[in-house]
Amino acid sequence: MDIHRIFSEIDSLKTEMVNALMELVRIPAVAPENGGEGELEKAEKLTNILKEVGFDSIERYDVDDPRVPTGKRPNIVACVKGESEAKKLWIVTHLDVVPPGEESLWTLTKPYEPRIIEDRVYGRGSEDNGQPLVASVFAIKGLKRLGAKPKRTVGLAIVADEEQGSIFGIQHLIEKGVFKKDDLVVVPDGGSPEGNFIEVVEKTILWFKIRTIGRQTHGSLPNKGLNANRIAMQVAMALDERLHTKYSLSDEYFDVPISTFEPTKRDRNVEAVNIVPGEDVTYYDCRILPTYDVDEVIADIRSVLAEFEKRTGASIMLEILQKQVAPKLVDGNPEIATLLKKALKEARGVDAYVGGLGGGTCAAYFRKIGIPAVVWSTIDEVAHQPNEFSKVEAMVADAKVFALLALF
Repeated sequence: MDIHRIFSEIDSLKTEMVNALMELVRIPAVAPENGGEGELEKAEKLTNILKEVGFDSIERYDVDDPRVPTGKRPNIVACVKGESEAKKLWIVTHLDVVPPGEESLWTLTKPYEPRIIEDRVYGRGSEDNGQPLVASVFAIKGLKRLGAKPKRTVGLAIVADEEQGSIFGIQHLIEKGVFKKDDLVVVPDGGSPEGNFIEVVEKTILWFKIRTIGRQTHGSLPNKGLNANRIAMQVAMALDERLHTKYSLSDEYFDVPISTFEPTKRDRNVEAVNIVPGEDVTYYDCRILPTYDVDEVIADIRSVLAEFEKRTGASIMLEILQKQVAPKLVDGNPEIATLLKKALKEARGVDAYVGGLGGGTCAAYFRKIGIPAVVWSTIDEVAHQPNEFSKVEAMVADAKVFALLALF
């Protein structure tokens, strides 16, 4: 089929795509770890959209989770049959979003009240992961309306829990045997503004928190207490020095070429300025080159904490929140990357290249089972930020690439 006809059809769906994206952004889909109610309402809205498109099958793979009001974390698998069933093409996106953060920083709209400004849709989850989700759905709608049959069966896996470890999402689908070894997998959960970057490897993710217990006292009598805040800061500086010194290799294959060890969130402690805190809880986000053994990193962290317990008399506890070990790069140019490069060249004249990123995606779980998934989309990398947005032009352009990819 003439690709110009396909592209014209997708262009005609632009308004529908924007409306669908805005409908989805209006529904918070925040994990219970962050005080949210999960993804079920959003999944039900999306299911209605999928039914209108006319997928050959739409299945739900729900996972029990008593922490959310509905007790369920939903995963959707929607397929359209192709000329061959032997090797499916999968496009994997996610339903959940991160919390808004400090809402006063949202200066253009409220997080869940999407607004269009100069061809951009603003709102939490508009880029991560609403834009590629909608693009994948409407790529199929464009082909369906033209009666164009994909070369191979195309599946959309739209999952829960991506932002908090994927236990209730893609890991569940993999355990259920939804995917086969020869399948081709694209995870549009990262990329570049030009759409020319294809990620084929990522860093290991390690999230942990350190709880420091000292002894609370009045601010004028610090000698009678044990300042957990000060000890936690000293621990942070010691960890920073130890980890960055020992794990210092640089790999230019990655966008950020080094391993990173970042203290991020801190729990609220005392209410008044004149109270020396007896407890501090600090969280860390580490992105580690796959060259390194993450268990060795954890052992070094425990060693630093033990040193400060002995030195200060405080109790210092480590809790691992997430450990997602990234496989080392096996194939820097798998079949799906070759097909994607071809689609990008024909659709947009883009010469794409491959590389690595620090951000954890569902692709890592596919790579662990021997499926060389790639990560690609056209994004401005504003995920998790206030005033997050999606460029409508990029969403439509990516839908064209997905449609073309389905025909290869």
